[in-house]
Amino acid sequence: MRSEFSRAEVVVDLDAIRHNVRLLTDRAPGAAVMAVVKADAYGHGAVPAARAALEAGARWLGACSLAEGLALREAGITAPVFTWLDAPDVDFAPGIAAGIDLSASSTGELARIVDGARRTGKPARVHLKIDTGLSRNGCPLYAWPALVKAAAAETDVDVVAVWSHLACADEPGHPSIDAQAQRFQAAYDIAREAGLNPLRHLANSAATLTRPDLHFDLVRPGIAIYGLNPVPQHENLVPAMTFRSQVVLTKRIEAGESVSYGHTWTAARDTTLALVPAGYADGVPRALSSRMDVWLEGKRRPIAGRVCMDQLVVDCGDDEPALGAEVVLFGAGRDGEPTAREWADAIGTIDYEIVTGMYRPRVPRRYEGV
Repeated sequence: MRSEFSRAEVVVDLDAIRHNVRLLTDRAPGAAVMAVVKADAYGHGAVPAARAALEAGARWLGACSLAEGLALREAGITAPVFTWLDAPDVDFAPGIAAGIDLSASSTGELARIVDGARRTGKPARVHLKIDTGLSRNGCPLYAWPALVKAAAAETDVDVVAVWSHLACADEPGHPSIDAQAQRFQAAYDIAREAGLNPLRHLANSAATLTRPDLHFDLVRPGIAIYGLNPVPQHENLVPAMTFRSQVVLTKRIEAGESVSYGHTWTAARDTTLALVPAGYADGVPRALSSRMDVWLEGKRRPIAGRVCMDQLVVDCGDDEPALGAEVVLFGAGRDGEPTAREWADAIGTIDYEIVTGMYRPRVPRRYEGV
């Protein structure tokens, strides 16, 4: 156990990110790869993850907000950066000045981008987003011709791409995928008829892995970069994040004694308990109480009782782990340790939420493969 932390830490394997990016690049040989590093790279750290992805062959970076994109520029990253979602009062001028590509989903948003471009004295690089059926962000089909016409006529705008986002790509064969692809093609045709020659990008992680016909010019993998597989088929992705803590106390209790708040768990036999200083304030969902294992001294061992704010208790049976022994809460799963996917399945969510939720002030991150 490392002495640099006393409670818990997240370890991010940058070599795993590089491996995953190379795999995704190989799966989309005719397209450039945009590594999506939004939400602090899904909890892995945007700048280190971005650098690792670029080293492995990614050519673009995707960040949700302009602030996220500017943080990449401030870190010295010069690769193309694309951002797509901000509040109506955001000033686009700093992003345009920094060479960040922006998304427009309406003529109003386009006008705000144009205003920023004119004040900057530099054309804005814009990706026009068409809503093909997710019904979230993006221009509705009925308003698309007007948006395309306005963008094509604007001298302060360089229309770089037309793009959209798939709703059910993680369910291969879902009929909505083909329906969205058809709408996307129709929207692209309208852009071409208006005299534009934009790139096209539609494929997220799942479509990058399963729909080569939708790779077009650019693919936008996110969760797969971090080694988490969004589709049922096997892929040689390597999870990049390990969440670990250590044993700070052991004690023996007798059969019939109960553990933690509410006494929801009672020992069926005499047993040894290990106290681990990680709880729901550190990213362990309370809903995993008595429903998860940890990896401790070469074995899976169950959580006993409720997960608390700062700590949890592990049932070790007749074993007595050493003080300071490493406790892996989740990891890559290569040695039998629990994974983020297992946590997600146990509480009815997705592993995206588990790893993204690990960005917490009191849980330091450490990087391997730097």
